[in-house]
Amino acid sequence: MEQKEYISNLSPHLFWDIDISKADMDTCPAQIIQRVLEYGTLKDWHLIRSYYGLNRIVSICKSLRTLDPRALAYICCISNTSKEEYRCYHTRLSNPTLWNC
Repeated sequence: MEQKEYISNLSPHLFWDIDISKADMDTCPAQIIQRVLEYGTLKDWHLIRSYYGLNRIVSICKSLRTLDPRALAYICCISNTSKEEYRCYHTRLSNPTLWNC
C-alpha cells in the first residue's frame, strides 16, 4: 500500500485541522502517531503500525512532550517498556495541574 492510501484510510476526524491531501506520513510522523494513539480507532492503530513499525512508533513516542496517560499506558504495555523511558512522563510530573494533584 502506498503512503496516500494509508492516509486516506485513517479516520477523518484525526486531521480536522489540516488538508489531508497535503499530509505526508514521513514529514510529520510524531503528529500522526500522537493523534492516532490519543484519538484514533483500533483500525487506525493497525494502519500506522503496519506503516511505521512498532520500534519506530515507540522511539517517536519516547520523544513526545505530551501524551495522554491512557495512550502512554497502551504504548508501554504493547511495547513492554516502562513509562519512565518517555519524555512526556517526566514533563507531566514536573508540571502538575491543580486538579491532578
